[in-house]
Amino acid sequence: MNQKNLAIITARGGSKRIPRKNIKEFCGKPILCYSIEAALESGIFEEVMVSTDDREIAEVARNAGAQVPFFRSVENAGDYASTDDVIMEVLKAYQEKGRQFDAFCCIYPTAPFLSAQRIRSAMELLDKADSVMPVVPFSYPPQRGLVINHRGFVEREFPQYATARSQDLPRIYHDCGQFYACRTDAFFKAGTTDVEKLLPLVLEELEVQDIDTPEDWALAEMKYQLLHR
Repeated sequence: MNQKNLAIITARGGSKRIPRKNIKEFCGKPILCYSIEAALESGIFEEVMVSTDDREIAEVARNAGAQVPFFRSVENAGDYASTDDVIMEVLKAYQEKGRQFDAFCCIYPTAPFLSAQRIRSAMELLDKADSVMPVVPFSYPPQRGLVINHRGFVEREFPQYATARSQDLPRIYHDCGQFYACRTDAFFKAGTTDVEKLLPLVLEELEVQDIDTPEDWALAEMKYQLLHR
């Protein structure tokens, strides 16, 4: 029997730093559409759905080809609801409708660099693990980081690495903030996608861009245009 996969795109209406961020136009179309299109193009999901509390976002999502079978609860539409909370709500809502999925991919709505191939690669890795997280290496070794102390002076956070060569330090990665792929049974058992058997999907720096401020947004558009020129 073929594995049943669900794509969950999380797109609530509230956004403080960039108003209406999830449907703001990015290089010619609402940024949410890029995540929907990548999920649909991957061809591996029984359903591509958007979890939202906002009717305008729901309309954009449906026009882009996604399903919005129900609206997000008030509890999970606030600033303090976690991604895991939203995933749990979605999976339980489908269960109540008599629908079960073997695995899911939770995709963020502001991931214009995400490709269908990356999604397929992540879902294929679930044959070897319970969860997959896309990561990218820090461009500069965090071990050589500096902090500003209470007197306003610069000091090393990790003085033991002050004279270490960068190439001798272990490479440290960070979450790309694009998506998480996970087996449903493992998620219900742990209550999170951050499970013990978690594999990385290492991405290139050009595939990744935080979009939290207007400055981030401008940089992301410039990077996207450069890559698609």
